[in-house]
Amino acid sequence: MTNTFLKANWENLIMANYEVEPSILKPYLPNGVELDFYNNKTYVSLVGFMFKKTSLFGVPIPFFGSFEEINLRFYVRKVEGKKIKKGVVFINETVPFKIVAFLANKLYKEHYISIPTKNAISITENKHINYEWKMKDKWNSITVESDTNRYKIAPSSIEEFIFERYFGFTKLSPSSTQEYRIHHPKWMTHKILNNNIDCDFGMMYGDTFSNLSNQAPSSIIMAEGSQVSVNWKRNQF
Repeated sequence: MTNTFLKANWENLIMANYEVEPSILKPYLPNGVELDFYNNKTYVSLVGFMFKKTSLFGVPIPFFGSFEEINLRFYVRKVEGKKIKKGVVFINETVPFKIVAFLANKLYKEHYISIPTKNAISITENKHINYEWKMKDKWNSITVESDTNRYKIAPSSIEEFIFERYFGFTKLSPSSTQEYRIHHPKWMTHKILNNNIDCDFGMMYGDTFSNLSNQAPSSIIMAEGSQVSVNWKRNQF
């Protein structure tokens, strides 16, 4: 069996980053990893992007291969001697197809839910990206306008902190953690010109995050994206 579980294009990734107190994230922190800080602050990111050309174990999925994903994630690291693995932990991941959510939860023990989603993407002089997702009776949305120029990620920038993550960590139990490897090249970014976020964080992610509904993000960034692959082999510790 190939070591590649999932291969897909992740395109037009929007990351709205919110500063939160470390105490809010600690209940979600897997055993064996620690919170990662940027300028002495911890962040969650509300993320929207397109999943395209999806395949599992090398087999294309034509009917479920293109869809929006919305997630809420935070940033951790695992120290192994002199090596530091920078990764992410997902609080929630939202997709439109029940079968996709089922497979991700079953095979990867992640935290997917299936609810209606939609997108509107247009490129003229600028890029206009809109992702929407419906929880109960409310449509939530994240919208940006960006330029079409491509920029390299600057060293030590918030973009590098957010995007340069090549491991996922999942809390299986209070004492057990799963680690998996993510592969993609360094992404190019676009300059955000305008943005609008309408998200009921409390309804989507719980009362702990409800104050973010009326809080502007500390930063909002966008990456062009690339092909991404996720290893089937997982470490458990």
